[in-house]
Amino acid sequence: MAQLTADAATVRRNYETVLSRVSDACARAGRDPSNVRVCVATKYVDADGMEALREAGVPIAAENRLQDLIAKQDRFGDAFEWHFIGAIQSRKMREIAARVTTVHSLATESARDKLAALDGPPPRVLVEVNVSGEESKAGVAPEALDGFIAGCPVPVSGLMTMPPLARSPEDARPYFHALATLASERGLDDLSMGTTQDFEVAVEEGATLVRVGSVIFAS
Repeated sequence: MAQLTADAATVRRNYETVLSRVSDACARAGRDPSNVRVCVATKYVDADGMEALREAGVPIAAENRLQDLIAKQDRFGDAFEWHFIGAIQSRKMREIAARVTTVHSLATESARDKLAALDGPPPRVLVEVNVSGEESKAGVAPEALDGFIAGCPVPVSGLMTMPPLARSPEDARPYFHALATLASERGLDDLSMGTTQDFEVAVEEGATLVRVGSVIFAS
């Protein structure tokens, strides 16, 4: 995928449009829009794009790779609240956790167990759940979720998922509903679900964190 970039005015307009769509989805679901946070995925965003995000006042940058997170933090520091949404190699868990406020994608026991050795307070941790059962997808199986959470050395605040690729956003609804049910049954508040193509459906199903990227840079 090509690098995402746009001028700050375009980014600001698109971000405000996303917020409006989130608000509309909340209205349909009888929810308070202040309970939904928009995370801008920055995997394909270069330095110029990050500068546009900063100028536009986008608050949350969500990165997929530690090396890119380090490079962007070195330049942009506390201009953003940093989240991590990518696959986690266990040997990188401690440094990722030290650099972000929220980890969306804890999915393996080896990475989970590294959280016991953190030097400071832990970030908010969400467990990635493979609700679709697809072999190609990362995440804890729903039937293994209780044991995974019980073995976590830090508090788990919520769950995350990626539904199967689909033509229609409505096709993702059963997977979002399933994740919301798993979270509710366990008293977990945070739900990271929904991306550019389906975030409104995710909000209707209870998402508290949505992850968008290309829509923010669309011309």
